[in-house]
Amino acid sequence: MLEKLFKLQENGTDVKTEILAGITTFMTMAYILAVNPSILAAAGMDQGAVFTATALAALIGTLLMAVFANYPFALAPGMGLNAYFAYTVVLGMGYTWQVALTAVFVEGIIFIILSLTSVREAIFNAIPQNLKAAVSVGIGLFIAFIGLQNANIVVGGSTLLELYSLDGYNAANGAEATFHDVGITVILAIVGIIITGILVIRNIKGNILWGILITWILGIICQMTGIYVPNPEAGFYGLLPDFSSGLSVPSLSPIFAKMEFEGVFSLNFLVVIFAFLFVDMFDTIGTLIGVSSKANMLDENGRLPHIKGALLADAVATTAGAVLGTSTTTTFVESASGVTEGGRTGLTAFTTAVLFGLALFLSPIFLAIPSFATAPALVVVGFYMLTNVVNIDFNDLSEAIPCYICIGAMPFFYSISEGISMGVISYVALNLLSGKVKEKKLSILMYVLSVLFILKYIFL
Repeated sequence: MLEKLFKLQENGTDVKTEILAGITTFMTMAYILAVNPSILAAAGMDQGAVFTATALAALIGTLLMAVFANYPFALAPGMGLNAYFAYTVVLGMGYTWQVALTAVFVEGIIFIILSLTSVREAIFNAIPQNLKAAVSVGIGLFIAFIGLQNANIVVGGSTLLELYSLDGYNAANGAEATFHDVGITVILAIVGIIITGILVIRNIKGNILWGILITWILGIICQMTGIYVPNPEAGFYGLLPDFSSGLSVPSLSPIFAKMEFEGVFSLNFLVVIFAFLFVDMFDTIGTLIGVSSKANMLDENGRLPHIKGALLADAVATTAGAVLGTSTTTTFVESASGVTEGGRTGLTAFTTAVLFGLALFLSPIFLAIPSFATAPALVVVGFYMLTNVVNIDFNDLSEAIPCYICIGAMPFFYSISEGISMGVISYVALNLLSGKVKEKKLSILMYVLSVLFILKYIFL
């Protein structure tokens, strides 16, 4: 049956290889079960409900990838997109998380249409390759910055931002902080970054997840020995899982189908949708091409067969994820770990999906993982995204300068959409005014986008 469903022999693989590859993929990306609830909780969403939504979105999306495309790629709510959801759309722009979910839902519907009509590939081809790489790099810096903030390694101070110092430091709500709560967690987060870095260098499978678990275990040891003392008023809680309610799955009811469609036709809301579209589009297609290249799945023309099915799985998963109550669901670059282990078919994805389903029943464990333990994951994932900087052509300044602006704008202005806007505007303006338009053969879509972004700054 498995041979008939997934064409194992045709793809030069077997059941054992595919299952081991699926387990490896899950190990490398399971950190999202701890990180995503933590990030979306900052937007006011129920952390337990977001955990359930995250696991279900990953389960559904990855199963769809197996069914629609028979590829070994796994999906889950994406890093960077969840940060944009929480920190830019909700905390920065002032929208409620219900409206942000609506933007994700609308994005998913648009993606379904674009995936069925091949328009998505056409839009992808219109954006310069260097700018695509810059978006990934900028998001990497933004994610790392958020990780450093969540761990209190970087705090506000007399120089706007500075390295943490216990002297005179108080938690965000004004509660008094001490070495035994915030101080020791800063040290643990730094140790966690070093440990995760070592695991990455030594190419340990599941290095990011192991980094989270080891940092968390060190925190538990500190709590049991009295070095770490929970201080709920300052936002520092106990680190041991609460099994008082058993292994029940947290309810989805606080966030399920809570979209608000009022104001969806405003220009500002359209900008939000476009930002989700833009980031998800290039993250997904870039991941598909990158991972499939590693697995030698591309044809002689450099195209990925059945890419329409893969894109459709991503689009449907995003729509379903919004209904469940989570940010954009996308294809994870960590799928490369399973491909490296020999995964070549949808059986790898199916295995990963089953493991996400089983993880639903371990919510007390994932929800007890503190932000100082997930911070190393954010920093290291930021590094992975930053490596895309090598794909930017710095010898051509008309390409490099817009990329530089795009990259810098995201962490400096604390907004992914600002980086995208300024990258597109500067790319068109610099090439137009320096007389390189004919040489670059800019798409009409780039002109349209730049005009829309300029109008946004004038009227919003």
